Amino acid sequence: MRVLALAGGLAGAVSLSQFPEFSQQYVQRLSGAVDELRAVTVVFDGAASAAGLTREEALREMQSGNSGLVASVGSGIGDRIGRYERLSADYEALAPVTPVKRLANFWRFRDRELVERTWSHYQPAVPVTVDGALTAGIGFVAGWSIIAGLLALLLRPFRRRRTA
Repeated sequence: MRVLALAGGLAGAVSLSQFPEFSQQYVQRLSGAVDELRAVTVVFDGAASAAGLTREEALREMQSGNSGLVASVGSGIGDRIGRYERLSADYEALAPVTPVKRLANFWRFRDRELVERTWSHYQPAVPVTVDGALTAGIGFVAGWSIIAGLLALLLRPFRRRRTA
């Protein structure tokens, strides 16, 4: 049982030790996506302002237009602006903090497209930083605890009861 728990701990350590590098690559992609979407948002906001409209008014006007094409473009721009706002908030929360603090904000890695693109190009790295060691330690404890807990539950019916 201890050997399996140790193996679980080591697997957790190796897996989670990769988080600092993955998070750094994700934040780089996030930065690029935010920059790209900012350009779309700035151009749209400028056009809306020139027409004397707020962003929301311009989006409503486009989406309710007579033309299916204009409504479709308005809907697409609305989606991109919404994604820009979401990704900007995630970037502001993730960029300035350490990988260990990013781990505490793992839910900010919520953009499926960016996660998939980061993962598809990700190459494992040997963690030689303090953050790598900390995340490896967290992974070891988590892996050990999960395997030891599962084994304890599975083997419970087979344990002999002690008689007093």
